[in-house]
Amino acid sequence: MEAFFGSWRQELGAARKYPVAVRNYVMAKTAYLSGTRATELCLVRLGDLHWDNGQWGRFLVRGKGARGSGPREREAFMFAEGRELLWWYVENVRGLFPDNCLDLYAPLFPSERLPTALGADLPIAPAMCADTFRRSLRRASLAHLKGTVTVLFPHLLRHACATHNYEVGMPLWDVQVLLGHEWPTTTVGYLATAKGDPERASLESSQRAVRRLSGKA
Repeated sequence: MEAFFGSWRQELGAARKYPVAVRNYVMAKTAYLSGTRATELCLVRLGDLHWDNGQWGRFLVRGKGARGSGPREREAFMFAEGRELLWWYVENVRGLFPDNCLDLYAPLFPSERLPTALGADLPIAPAMCADTFRRSLRRASLAHLKGTVTVLFPHLLRHACATHNYEVGMPLWDVQVLLGHEWPTTTVGYLATAKGDPERASLESSQRAVRRLSGKA
């Protein structure tokens, strides 16, 4: 994923539609870092960015509820890399779209079909749709992704977020919160490709027990 996003970012400066190209890149990278769904990202507004929440900032998403309970709101996590990326995008790129980027109800990721193209006198652009995001991610993966997987979809970014965070030591409960799952069994299904190491887990558990007994925990 690091090589994929690195290769993609290198071509942004030469893109024919620079704001659109950057929008697609930032949206995909945010999906990977935060584990948010495509439909959730499409609905994020500029006023949903809460830079002071938590350690690195968070943003409000409107996702699906469990067992058909309907949409529900939750806070998604930026983390350090996501905060830096989103701050750069908002400060340097979002204003290149010809709508009112100071309106807190304006979409974070606006559609290419701006209000004039729609024949409507609107101060803000419509939000990007999930299908457009899927197509842009597919094109980018075919051009920049190397390895056995050659095509990416937004949901695969969500799986990659869960797997990679779990592999570097994030507890299952925290991965569950990150993805906005109600049940841990749902989260476990996202970790099918995680590299399990019972010996390492046992050793780390023993070390934690020693630190607790010695008063160093």
